[in-house]
Amino acid sequence: MNNSTKIYLLLFLVSLTIISCKKKDEYHSLDERIHAETRTGANGGVNSEILLSDKNLMEITEGHHTFLIPERKGELTSYSCTECHNKPLKQIASSDIKKAHWNIKINHAGSEVMNCATCHNGNDMNNLVSLTGKKIDFNKSYKQCAQCHTVQFEDWKGGAHGKKLAGWAPPRASMTCVNCHNPHEPSFDQRWPVRFNSEKVQERKDGFEFK
Repeated sequence: MNNSTKIYLLLFLVSLTIISCKKKDEYHSLDERIHAETRTGANGGVNSEILLSDKNLMEITEGHHTFLIPERKGELTSYSCTECHNKPLKQIASSDIKKAHWNIKINHAGSEVMNCATCHNGNDMNNLVSLTGKKIDFNKSYKQCAQCHTVQFEDWKGGAHGKKLAGWAPPRASMTCVNCHNPHEPSFDQRWPVRFNSEKVQERKDGFEFK
């Protein structure tokens, strides 16, 4: 067998090996690659269970989305409300009893649109109430917000609005409206950064000087 024949045979064997052996990073689609490269955990994928293990969460399903949210009622120090609200709200409002919530001011919508009874059920203070008079559990107070803030609600369900707990790794967990917004005054105040970025200021100065 001459040298040229040996070379051709060697090239043939190498090409045959390349064709027959699929590299692990060769996939038919991006989804296939992501799925293959994230199957690293004991349950078959990257997960956030460890990061969420110390949080009291509950599972909800809204539309096509199922995810976890913080349980609310266990965090309310004065719940259940009927421990104090043992009479209908109208009777309490008309009495001379010292008001427990005197410091709460509504800065959410105009007084002609909203007052305490817009959200709080005067006949059942352990629950919220919808605009049509339906009961809303405190753990699902986002349903109250969704009545007016429909765009934000749809974005929140899909994950585009609101803060994620432990990132995007499954199981997905998200803060609710009231975890970030004060329902009585939902707008955020203007704030300064936590730390003044002197390095960025210097970079800008250097950039201007360069020009």
